[in-house]
Amino acid sequence: MIAFVSGPVAALAPDSAVVEVGGIGISVQCTPGTLSGLRMGQQTKLATSLVVREDSLTLYGFADDDERQVFVLLQTASGVGPRLAQAMLAVHSPDALRRAVATGDERALTAVPGIGKKGAQKLLLELKDRLGEPIGAPAIGAPVSQGWRDQLHAALIGLGYATREADEAVTAVAPQAEAAGGTPPVGQLLKAALQTLNRAR
Repeated sequence: MIAFVSGPVAALAPDSAVVEVGGIGISVQCTPGTLSGLRMGQQTKLATSLVVREDSLTLYGFADDDERQVFVLLQTASGVGPRLAQAMLAVHSPDALRRAVATGDERALTAVPGIGKKGAQKLLLELKDRLGEPIGAPAIGAPVSQGWRDQLHAALIGLGYATREADEAVTAVAPQAEAAGGTPPVGQLLKAALQTLNRAR
């Protein structure tokens, strides 16, 4: 198993990064939150999980070992593959997912694209004793996950856009985010924001 990749960031995309390791560019699938911490040309170290399929080898990258561990544990639930596990981590931090499961918070899970009410109920039952207890207590009055505006803005800055461009893109997708209600899917918003930026150029 490839436990981590370390090297300069060679390329960034809406859902992946390329890290140069020993002269080889390794593509790693990442959440917007992880991508927001990466900068072109700067050294990085990502914890990784290799998913092997008959027709593909996909490497998923994470900001730390805790995020990778939760990614692996989520897939022990029936019906949860790597893409859905990554979508869950795109919307919620590992600790937020632990809190959601510990408190039986269906609403937090249904905020993830691809999870309906019945699916959330099933996941809460299956994951109850697998994710463990939350590590850190949430701040009083804090939402379960980071605000979508902050996440999206950080992801755009990480992709090399100027602060002004990121501000304008966040404003442009705000109606779409508000229409989604609850916790909008940051991955989808990032794609929409990139489309508006491409049109503006």
